[in-house]
Amino acid sequence: MLETLTDKLGGVFRGLAGRGRISEENVREAMREVRTALLEADVNFKVVREFTDAVVEKAIGEHVIQSLKPGEVMIKIVYDELVKLMGPVDTRIYFVTPGPTVIMMAGLQGSGKTTTCGKLAKLLVSKGHHPLLAAADLQRPAAVEQLKTIGEQVGVPVYTDPSKVAPHGQVQKGAAVAVCRAAIAEAKKTGRDVVILDTAGRLHIDDALMGELKEVNAQLKPHQVFLVLDAMSGQDAVNSAKAFNEQLELDGLILTKFDSDTRGGALLSAKMITGKPVKFLGVGEKLDALEEFRPEGMAQRILGMGDIVGLVQSAMENFDQEETAKLQAKMEKGTFTLEDFMAQMAQVKKMGPMGKVMGMIPGMGDMMKQVNMKEGDIEKSLKRMQAMYQSMTVAERKKPDLIEHGRRRRIARGAGVEGGEVSKFIKDFEQSRDMMRAVGSMGVMGKFKMMRALAKGDLAGLGMPGGPMLKTKKSGYMEKKDRNKKKRR
Repeated sequence: MLETLTDKLGGVFRGLAGRGRISEENVREAMREVRTALLEADVNFKVVREFTDAVVEKAIGEHVIQSLKPGEVMIKIVYDELVKLMGPVDTRIYFVTPGPTVIMMAGLQGSGKTTTCGKLAKLLVSKGHHPLLAAADLQRPAAVEQLKTIGEQVGVPVYTDPSKVAPHGQVQKGAAVAVCRAAIAEAKKTGRDVVILDTAGRLHIDDALMGELKEVNAQLKPHQVFLVLDAMSGQDAVNSAKAFNEQLELDGLILTKFDSDTRGGALLSAKMITGKPVKFLGVGEKLDALEEFRPEGMAQRILGMGDIVGLVQSAMENFDQEETAKLQAKMEKGTFTLEDFMAQMAQVKKMGPMGKVMGMIPGMGDMMKQVNMKEGDIEKSLKRMQAMYQSMTVAERKKPDLIEHGRRRRIARGAGVEGGEVSKFIKDFEQSRDMMRAVGSMGVMGKFKMMRALAKGDLAGLGMPGGPMLKTKKSGYMEKKDRNKKKRR
């Protein structure tokens, strides 16, 4: 996600950070590099010019030149301008009483509109609502069947009228309006409080498409109109959004395919060019992979600063709170087992692709690059860990110290891995257990220091040589009799 842009901006700021003092020309030179990076990311040239001009003006006005840490001051200014460029954003959907609240979804074919309807329905269900999906895309082959399948997967009913479906160009005038009106009536009858209209799409914007969408909009007066855009299409997506907005008066944008090799042009250009905010991001193929958009978190991630707030929010939404409380208690008592370790890994997997999760931890993205870790590597590693875990006996899972050479070979054969991988798995678990014990036994000040180190991306503060966790660990997590035995030696 925006990795190329993040790398290039990181290089610019590292160059500034390496200087004790900088001149106005240094600032302008750095912003010329930023301008090039943004243009290569397919950001609209007008947006790039206004953005870089604003940064230069603030940098000179805020005395970056006199600063002892010019790199840090520049990053703060760029961060503020990025947040301003993408926000403010209110991701709330305002529901009407009495219902149902009607949400109209528009978009070109291939943008992921129908799938996004299902993702939005699932998100609303998770917030306690009872949506109904309406299949009003009547001439795209299999569009109605696709929405019915998605509805079954997310557990949301779908209103369809097969008699209105016809080949391209042969759908009767007013058919889409009739389907949407009937869906709203069905929602009222069945107590559904939200109706999501999956309207027609085309390969390109044309008069027939806009005429149908304008008719649905005028006749039914939906409470929210969202446009679904393919983030990979860059400025083309923004141009489409501008054209749609001129006809429909959009309430917000949803960018899909943001988990792919997205350059960032659509995201960074959308708000300024259309005047409409990005409200949601599609960050994966699964139907729960729709995120509310936070400009602050995205700006932090673009600048390689992670997104701790987003990480915590994702954890709260996906973790089983009761299970988490049990694990926390075991950490504090020092009884964290291999079974607990695997249970924790299962919870983390619920948060989405591991590359995305690691990128939200400050400094972890750079660390992954340094060890040449690629997208999907963590998932592969977790699968191998699961295979090794399943090849163990119950006793071995509860007490990994039992796993000597013979058992290690048996586990490796059962999991289809080398013996050395089993040893590494056990070692990784032991390191994780030691870190969990350290965190569990920390006082308030120790935990505060740890969070401060995490927020700064200071991995040395999280258990690397000289870090507070390592020192805490050295001070003792052995049972009392073992510690006394060590002293007698």
